[in-house]
Amino acid sequence: MKQAIYILLILSLAACKKFLDVQPRDAVSDEQTIVDKASAQTAVRGMYRALGDDDYYGSLFQTFGYLSGDNIQWTGSQAVIQQFISHTVTADNANVGTVWSGIYVTINRANQVIDKIPGIADSSFAAADRNTLLGEAYFVRALSYFDLARTWGGVQLVTKPTVTINDTKGIRRSTLADTYAQVFSDLHTAESLLSETTNRYRATRKTVWALLSRYYLYQQKWDSAVIYSTKLIGDASSYTLLKPYGAFFANNVVATAESIFEISYSATNTNGHRNYWQPPANGGTRQWAPNDALVSLLNAAGNRNTAIAVTNQGLWYGNFYYRSPATDPAYILRIAEQYLIRAEARAQLNELEGALADLDAVRDRAGLSASTATSQSDILLAIENERRLEFAFEPHRWYDLVRTNRAGDVLGVTDANRYLLPIPIAELNADASLEQNPGYK
Repeated sequence: MKQAIYILLILSLAACKKFLDVQPRDAVSDEQTIVDKASAQTAVRGMYRALGDDDYYGSLFQTFGYLSGDNIQWTGSQAVIQQFISHTVTADNANVGTVWSGIYVTINRANQVIDKIPGIADSSFAAADRNTLLGEAYFVRALSYFDLARTWGGVQLVTKPTVTINDTKGIRRSTLADTYAQVFSDLHTAESLLSETTNRYRATRKTVWALLSRYYLYQQKWDSAVIYSTKLIGDASSYTLLKPYGAFFANNVVATAESIFEISYSATNTNGHRNYWQPPANGGTRQWAPNDALVSLLNAAGNRNTAIAVTNQGLWYGNFYYRSPATDPAYILRIAEQYLIRAEARAQLNELEGALADLDAVRDRAGLSASTATSQSDILLAIENERRLEFAFEPHRWYDLVRTNRAGDVLGVTDANRYLLPIPIAELNADASLEQNPGYK
């Protein structure tokens, strides 16, 4: 993308020296990236590294989903964060620019893989291995454009590797429909390339199905959402709701049967979330914390209160990210989401008995009794409320309220222009063809 992206790209790739031999200039030497099987494998690892970076799922992108909702309070003083909570985000908000750049860095790494692997002349590089790496890259690019679409609307579609800052200059924003069409196309291609195996850290055909289920939910294609969520729910030997709620994240567990796709971290590559959530007594800053409403709801919501804790001084904090060092996974796709996707889709199809069964499966694992909702509208509201608590510290709440046209009723955000974030000012200044979202300067 633009200059900010290339600077970030060079800095981030420097942290993963095996991925690229990068020169300190606004260009990436394309020929050095992927030349054989080993470098292709390294490039894919670098792609996942970008996906889990602090700029993306490592912390900042996820904050867009929960800071903008009604669960979290900001305890710091920086206006850059408060803007999300008050829905007054401006185009010069540093986090907006950082996340935009981080997602396009991830796309560029995926594009490198997609562009280079087909032309590699390496007799040890079997067709099945090529297809797997290509399928993973198409999946990651699909996820990246999905996140861009639900955050900014239609965006520039870049499907070839970018080498200099001029490569994308002049590319106009696509429509929202075309951006989602790119997502679907990439998922369709990934599905054809990947095998039907279970891997909680790398994309497989099952991972594609999980994102397709979410994609169809956003597109309000209820029948298709049911079909794809059922593929995952029906695979009980691989994916299941663990009891109690904390069983998929407490006690340092990773890659449990709850997880469809998560990003792993290590002592040398930590998850940025922990620092923001944990209090100073635990070595964190507690810059954001559960608000009083969420604390009350979680303490009354069965065993989901394991996601929060309280200090000796009576300060509540989120305990979803707690490990030291900060090796907590970033959860991107979980089986609980598939149950609630199918519940919502079934309710929209007026299949109320099935919707309640899926909703109650999630409630049961949280130690809650069956829902008393009966009408379609009440069941949909019950599902909305369940999603609020189930994914309290994951990037869903804001996007859920926007996609269901509930942001006005729940949050009082009636200006529809605020349902999308502004295009970063640095990007607009670098390319006159890039248009700002309505309602922003």
